[in-house]
Amino acid sequence: MTTAPRSRRIGFIVFPAFNALDLSGPLEVFSIANELVHEREPGRRPPYATVVIGTAARAMRAESGLEVVPHTTLSDAPALDTLLVPGGHGLRRPRTFRTVSRWVQRQAPRLRRIASVCTGAYALAEAGLLDGCRVTTHWRHIEALAARYPRLTVEADAIFLRAGNRYTSAGISAGIDLALALVAEDEGPALALEVARELVVHVKRDGDQKQRSAPLTFQIQAGDRLGELAAWALRNLDGDLSAEQLAQRCHLSVRQLSRRFREAFGLAPAQYIEQLRITEACARLSGSRASIARVAAAVGFRSADVFRRAFLRQFGLSPREYRARLERERRFTTDRRLQ
Repeated sequence: MTTAPRSRRIGFIVFPAFNALDLSGPLEVFSIANELVHEREPGRRPPYATVVIGTAARAMRAESGLEVVPHTTLSDAPALDTLLVPGGHGLRRPRTFRTVSRWVQRQAPRLRRIASVCTGAYALAEAGLLDGCRVTTHWRHIEALAARYPRLTVEADAIFLRAGNRYTSAGISAGIDLALALVAEDEGPALALEVARELVVHVKRDGDQKQRSAPLTFQIQAGDRLGELAAWALRNLDGDLSAEQLAQRCHLSVRQLSRRFREAFGLAPAQYIEQLRITEACARLSGSRASIARVAAAVGFRSADVFRRAFLRQFGLSPREYRARLERERRFTTDRRLQ
């Protein structure tokens, strides 16, 4: 008779003025993973046990005003499998920062893995756990983190990064992507995708996707007349997205449209549409087994060869090489889970 594996205990540190979504997003991922495993294997223990650890024995108020009552405190925390440190401007208060980073440093040797969301990376860096590592954080804090901790290699655009048993992720919703990746490591990619579906996540993003998507960047920078164009184009990637069609959509001449694009982005309309199609193609190459030619057609490229050349310009590798790299990473994750 085999013994059911113990639940992996995941700890989350909270402190005054933490970011609520940095906590609640990953918490929901592990909670839903438990529910799905129970539905599939009713007699099995939940794969995760979550515990919220406060810096003090009282309710912690998030930046948004939400109050969370921790299960325990730093001084009474149980043994953990994984620790996750959320961000929030409260962590930039010297007393809280010292308390959290010192505790994390003491706990690190006993943890299977340790992760941060957003500016939670500061606590890991201060503890000396990220020296020599490729790391990331919210795009707004990239330069400050790199300047304060020169031993880190700070990546500006990654959603999340792994360096051994240390994980860092970008801000807010990227914590969900990180937690999904941890579930995939532990329980396999199929469960992670099921959790993503339950969360109504459009696509489970891989760590090296950009933090700021082309459509969102466009909507932030564009004026009112162009503001909805990116969303419309994304819904019609396999259609006619010529400069003439885009100009007609915005009630501009082609010349006016081109001038507006170059003023806002330094790009011609055709270059922007290519970026949009490549971004969506990456998601489809990651999330389906459709052929390269089929992916190319679905996002509006005239042929697989045109798609390949555009992909090479953007990433320096072909779509086939990109997909092969993803498959190698998935096999590595599965092998580690089975060891």
